[in-house]
Amino acid sequence: MENNVIEQVFGKNVFNDEVMQAKLPKDVYKSWKKTLETGADLDIDIANVVAHAMKEWALEHGATHYTHWFQPMTGVTAEKHDSFLSPATESKPVLEFSGKELIKGEPDASSFPSGGLRATNEARGYTAWDCTSPAFLQEDAAGVTLCIPTAFCSYTGEALDKKTPLLRSMEAVSKQAVRIMKMFGHEDVTKVSCSVGPEQEYFLVDREKYLQRKDLIFSGRTLFGAAAPKGQELDDHYFGAIKERIAAFMKDLNEELWKVGILAKTQHNEVAPAQHEMAPIFTTANIATDHNQMVMEIMRKVAKRHGLECLLHEKPFAGVNGSGKHNNWSMVTDTGINLLNPGKKPHENTKFLLFLTAVIKAVDEHAEILRLSASNPGNDHRLGANEAPPAIISIFLGEQLENIVEQIVSGDVSTSIQGSKLDTGVHVLPVLRKDATDRNRTSPFAFTGNKFEFRMLGSSMSIADCNFVLNAIVADTLEAFADELEKASDFDTAVNELIKREITAHQRIIFNGDGYSDEWVVEAEKRGLPNVKSMVEAVPYLIADKTVSMFERQNILTKAELESRAEVRYENYAKTINIEAKTMIDMAGKQYIPAVISYVTSLADSINSIKAASDAADVSVQEELLAKCSGLLASAQKALGKLKTVTAEAAQKDEGIEQALFFKDAVFAAMNDLRAPIDELEMLVDQDFWPVPTYGDLLFEV
Repeated sequence: MENNVIEQVFGKNVFNDEVMQAKLPKDVYKSWKKTLETGADLDIDIANVVAHAMKEWALEHGATHYTHWFQPMTGVTAEKHDSFLSPATESKPVLEFSGKELIKGEPDASSFPSGGLRATNEARGYTAWDCTSPAFLQEDAAGVTLCIPTAFCSYTGEALDKKTPLLRSMEAVSKQAVRIMKMFGHEDVTKVSCSVGPEQEYFLVDREKYLQRKDLIFSGRTLFGAAAPKGQELDDHYFGAIKERIAAFMKDLNEELWKVGILAKTQHNEVAPAQHEMAPIFTTANIATDHNQMVMEIMRKVAKRHGLECLLHEKPFAGVNGSGKHNNWSMVTDTGINLLNPGKKPHENTKFLLFLTAVIKAVDEHAEILRLSASNPGNDHRLGANEAPPAIISIFLGEQLENIVEQIVSGDVSTSIQGSKLDTGVHVLPVLRKDATDRNRTSPFAFTGNKFEFRMLGSSMSIADCNFVLNAIVADTLEAFADELEKASDFDTAVNELIKREITAHQRIIFNGDGYSDEWVVEAEKRGLPNVKSMVEAVPYLIADKTVSMFERQNILTKAELESRAEVRYENYAKTINIEAKTMIDMAGKQYIPAVISYVTSLADSINSIKAASDAADVSVQEELLAKCSGLLASAQKALGKLKTVTAEAAQKDEGIEQALFFKDAVFAAMNDLRAPIDELEMLVDQDFWPVPTYGDLLFEV
């Protein structure tokens, strides 16, 4: 690539505003922008012109097909490709793309998870163009495809995807935040957007070794594996020098991300060996969600080019840190005001304190569904394991804001702790400006200067869920605040009284200490904070009366849509653990146990040969090893039989919470019982007999 690579490639594969200005007639462009700003329905004549310009631009870049790119409740993206071909005239192909084709598609709705919203024979569903998220070009072995971001709903209008509730929630929080801003005199504010920046952690392993591990192929994580002699205990991988092979991957990844307009900013080695992180610059929530899905897809593709495999599972290796996805969230007006920016004197910034209070109240009252929004089977391995935030939701505010909260509760708000200068004691180093508060990496929901960082999310998850939950609960709280304040005769007095009342009522959720400590678990219970330890335990909160009322009040999800999502989650959990159990059965029966039998047979033959050669030979070491391996082999065979039995039993359970709980309690326990003897055998059996690459091979040989 030439110099100024970012300028050369950034956005080249995006049908962005700059391209639209160049490709569209001025009057059409103005009408288009007005539609975006007002939220009005898109005129079909305008859509036809936009579609034609989009097609011409895509053809110029080599595209042959287009697709409505959407995000069903599988958590990954879906796409059906159609070429631009229309019926030929005199054997000459005609390339067309209409406004109708741009706006609406019709995938099969019954073939995606619906939680009972659609029967098998009720197949019709619709994809609807999300015109606020730019179309982009996807380059791969299939050629060049025009991808049009869309929402996905059923024939009867229910949301069948991740994006629809996200878009609904963005409208809800904007509506209520604008009401609040107007009371503060900001009549020019007409829209408030949720700004999101998701950090993405991932592992890279050698692809040839990956292909020798059925557990990685089928489940995304290692279901067996003894710890390597070295792990992360020396803290030498975090921010360490990036290896050449990984650096080449990162360079290629950045260029691919920049082409599709993703603001890839930061890259570094993470804590665990073979673990890395990529972080983008903030953008609007729905675009950030689209971009993060693209990031995960592009990471996998680019890794394969480099003979690597990108692992996005939350816990691909036992005993080393798993991967998360920190969701940095804030609210910004269309006039450029960050509503979570405390300013230089936050104790005097009533507007900021009101929005801060809304977030605190929302998170405290709806902690369980926020916990659920970060739940999947993989993340159950991370949360509360001293490598990720605990399963208990709390809010870190930092010393400065916690001090202001205490002043508010006491009724005397007069000061703000200010940042100071940091003297390093080295004269040649510059004097550094120190922030007013430290950071807390053990908090699940931490204030970090002008935003909140939700750190519980799992690395493989869509960020749509946690963001539509955040938007919804904050919108609902802001609506209650606005209803109260609009009736007040004295706004200034009323807003200060409201802040004090709600901060006092919800102060229990604020915790600045060590979230990893056992003491915090005890303290949280005293405070009455929920400790939802697993995904299956979290799902019922999705259909609790309080949750249903809140989502319906904000016109984000109906009771039926929430019930369907609960069923999808139970089903996903059960199927995930079922796949893992069947993979363990396959690997143990076809790889590990036969390999150990071969080894103990070889060992026994060796003992007999030595004894035959010399009655005086000491074979006690070999005999002890043979006995130990044979005992563990018997334990593994017994555990394998138990796992087969409980897995078969699980299939007979009623689908839903009963089956999910059985997989969680019975099947998962049997999986651990099978893993234990095989992992121990790995440390005893000759490596020439061992059938798969070990942790040492996977984590350190890249």
